[in-house]
Amino acid sequence: MSRTILITGCSSGIGRHCALQLHGKGWRVFATARKPEDIAALTDKGVEALYLDYREPGSIHAAFDSVMSATGGRLHALFNNGAFAQAGAVEDLPTDVLREQFEANFFGWHTLSRLAVKAMREQGHGRIVHCSSILGFVPARWRGAYIASKYALEGLAAAQRLELSDTDIRVILIQPGPIRSKLGDNGLKHFLEKIDIEGSVHAATYRHHLENMRASSGTGRFRLEPEAVFKKLERALNAPKPRNYYRVTVPTHFMEIARRLLPSTLLDPIIKRSD
Repeated sequence: MSRTILITGCSSGIGRHCALQLHGKGWRVFATARKPEDIAALTDKGVEALYLDYREPGSIHAAFDSVMSATGGRLHALFNNGAFAQAGAVEDLPTDVLREQFEANFFGWHTLSRLAVKAMREQGHGRIVHCSSILGFVPARWRGAYIASKYALEGLAAAQRLELSDTDIRVILIQPGPIRSKLGDNGLKHFLEKIDIEGSVHAATYRHHLENMRASSGTGRFRLEPEAVFKKLERALNAPKPRNYYRVTVPTHFMEIARRLLPSTLLDPIIKRSD
């Protein structure tokens, strides 16, 4: 019997790549997306695709129920991956915008994880893998909403890992740095829609960053392809004793070491130079 996995955020980037790779390796993959055309594209590749929007609790329950019905209540793994990145200085973030960020990046993940844990307890095993970020353990300017959601995720996942330590259910975090995906493009849309750029004291800085973002077009010295994340996911799923954390890209490894060795008074200037 094929092992089963539910992967969210599979319209492009990390989620889509991981779904197709695991499908090719014999997993029974249930992949979620929000747009009908993305769901159809996944189906054309042989993946069982479902609609799920983390901001809609009803869609989370409906997608999970469909998976349980299709598998007879079995789920070997969940890969929480779907997210978006809301940019903007903290002082420019309307509270409703911050709340939307948490609905998509945190509360929805929690809802789905609770459903998965219940099923995994009944079958006696399972793996819950969260796609976090380098910004889940180090801060950066202009990304407060996204960082807050990832910091919250890291804390909640660590607590649950301890709570499940006497079971055969593992909670694992993957922490990518820059990966080629549509996260930046999608985040740019949210930034332009939700932030009052010209009314902000940071207007000049915003305009400068917008010019750089449009000029770079997703390129970067340390940016890797989604395959780099897939390799870590595969280890997290297959290792008899998986690590608690899998870090991806040079910046992530560097900042993890720097965070442990340097006080914030020395680390902050390094972070400011890199954004």
